[in-house]
Amino acid sequence: MKATGIVRKIDQLGRIVIPKELRNVMGLEIGTPMEIYVEEERIIVQKYEPSIKACMVTGESSHEHLLLADGNIVISKRAATQLLEELQKQMGAPEQEEKEVVALS
Repeated sequence: MKATGIVRKIDQLGRIVIPKELRNVMGLEIGTPMEIYVEEERIIVQKYEPSIKACMVTGESSHEHLLLADGNIVISKRAATQLLEELQKQMGAPEQEEKEVVALS
């Protein structure tokens, strides 16, 4: 993430103005659809791109998701860790194998 040094206050209606110079650099014109989501303690605002698929477990949108089964399954890294833990519990993985899987994540 690149720091810009720009700080804006939220107005009475909860709005934040994106500075014109930043809108120009990013190619944001009036009417550009924007997506807002939360990652941990951050609020992320980005140009809406329908090609970015949401995680099937968490619903999060990101370019960093894992695509499995020829792109038919989309999961975040957090969801992958969660699924591994659940699979280990349900399948009763032997303790040695469990340690190896946890070490991979």
